[in-house]
Amino acid sequence: MLDLALEEKLDELDPLRHLREDDSDEDGAAHLVPVQPPSIRNQSIELTFHPSAATDTVPAPITVKLSVDASPGCGGIAWPAGEVLGSYIARKGSLQGKNVLELGSGTGLVGLVAGALGAHVWITDQAPLLGIMKQNVSLNHLKSCVTVAELNWGEPVPAAIPKPDLILAADCVYFEPAFPLLVQTLAELVPDRSTEVLFCYKKRRKADKRFFTLLRKEFTWEEVADDPEREVYSREAISLLRLHRK
Repeated sequence: MLDLALEEKLDELDPLRHLREDDSDEDGAAHLVPVQPPSIRNQSIELTFHPSAATDTVPAPITVKLSVDASPGCGGIAWPAGEVLGSYIARKGSLQGKNVLELGSGTGLVGLVAGALGAHVWITDQAPLLGIMKQNVSLNHLKSCVTVAELNWGEPVPAAIPKPDLILAADCVYFEPAFPLLVQTLAELVPDRSTEVLFCYKKRRKADKRFFTLLRKEFTWEEVADDPEREVYSREAISLLRLHRK
């Protein structure tokens, strides 16, 4: 318990410290995340995603405006796996009428893309990030279809969140003490195989393997094979997985 308390205190002081560890895999290759400059505060960026075809309800391209701010923690900025997952669901096309839940939303990027694709979306994270998510929902004029909600992994899912048809999770594998909590929440949200789960992550540390050891108790998975960009992002140690409940 003392070690965990110390880890949590260190994470509070420097939320990005785990992502900057010089940890190597078995072949000795280091996987480093570039240091995010402390000047990322109240900045704005735009990211563009290209659906396979425009429809009456889905524009092409989809441009997402994001307020990014590292002061609430590492979730307040855009990470590569989120862009990969956003690009994939955009290429797949309309999500009209689907209930979509994004876990560990941070800025809300992936959920905002889902909202632009016609889904009813709940973007979720811890309390410090709710403000930036609400700001981004407003920036993109998606209040009618994207709802911001607090969801702490390992705690009961709020009753107001309906059963999702699709769960999206990008860059959620970073803080080792949260690994069992994330698996617990995924298992609660996916009681059977009727819910699709798309899970995108960037390999950074050997400790990531511990997450997948825990995940294997509840889920099986496979690499998403129908993404034409797969070869490109795999070179950056990013994987896009489809999870299946056991």
